[in-house]
Amino acid sequence: MKILVTGANGFIGKNLCFQLEEQGFTDIVKIDRENSNQELDTALESVDFIYHLAGINRPKNEDEFKHGNADLTSYIVSKLQVLNRQTPILLTSSIQAEQSNPYGVSKALAEESVNQYAKGANAKVYIYRLPNVFGKWCRPNYNSVVATFCYNVANELPLVINDPEAKVNLVYIDTVCEHFIHHLSNDEPSGEQSIKPIYPTTVGYIANALESFKESKTSLVTENVGTGLLRALYSTYISYYTPEQFSYTVPSYTDPRGSFCELLKTKEAGQFSFFTAHPGITRGGHYHHTKNEKFLVIKGLAKFKFKHIATGDSYALDVSGDDYRVVETVPGWTHDVTNIGDCELIVMLWANEIFDRKKPDTFAMPLLG
Repeated sequence: MKILVTGANGFIGKNLCFQLEEQGFTDIVKIDRENSNQELDTALESVDFIYHLAGINRPKNEDEFKHGNADLTSYIVSKLQVLNRQTPILLTSSIQAEQSNPYGVSKALAEESVNQYAKGANAKVYIYRLPNVFGKWCRPNYNSVVATFCYNVANELPLVINDPEAKVNLVYIDTVCEHFIHHLSNDEPSGEQSIKPIYPTTVGYIANALESFKESKTSLVTENVGTGLLRALYSTYISYYTPEQFSYTVPSYTDPRGSFCELLKTKEAGQFSFFTAHPGITRGGHYHHTKNEKFLVIKGLAKFKFKHIATGDSYALDVSGDDYRVVETVPGWTHDVTNIGDCELIVMLWANEIFDRKKPDTFAMPLLG
């Protein structure tokens, strides 16, 4: 399939082109404002699908709205009609197409052009009235509050918030691309298309979330960034890092036994850390009433010992860094780990809760022998 993408160098176009190629669509004609009308005309003669993403939303004067949105769309469908083609078109419109402002009017006219084309040529057209799209490569200080806030927070710049309760509907760029690519292999009816999920939120929520992402490098406490809006916001935020921001140090605590280092803390899923121990060193010697820990030996040879604090039952096992075996602590069993090898022992550790110095749920009870 040969695909034309207008506005290919824009925020949505750039993301879409990469994801099209990842799906195996490699014959892509990329048209942007640097290309000539002749190059566009040539592409229209042979392409099998058109993503018409090009448009104007921040012009120097209002006349550019009509030229960049309505007139360009009319030009494309007119050429297709002259060529007697039925090429499907996906048009990115805007929720403002229902408004009477110059931008909204120009988008409504563009929609009218492709709808007339659909009727006259019996062609498929898919119209997306997109809300605020956000994600990597979106231009800050342009028309996206998310992009501007991400850029400012990542670069230690102030946020200007007039009304933190101002509502905004967001859709993530990967969601947009997924919906767009879906049309290449599915034959839905023409017309306006729906997109989901759309995230209704507020300007204040976005700002607070981004500030928490920034603070997590110091506190080590990360938000629930694995799903939904927070996942998308976090991904977008870190995409504005400079290469110098790709790494950061975390606290470590060293004594004659070895080192202990906390890596990551979560509000809902505990924390990750690791420790080292020199040969012959034993660490631990305590029990918990509720806390659970999972140990994974990364390097060296360790002996884990356990003793039930009520019955006195005991258990021990040796674990090597080659075993890839998780060893768990169980409430009511005191436990320790000894480096019984000749090299440094390195152990990864997950605990199901963040360590609370006021209520540590950790009680000393060394194991003998």
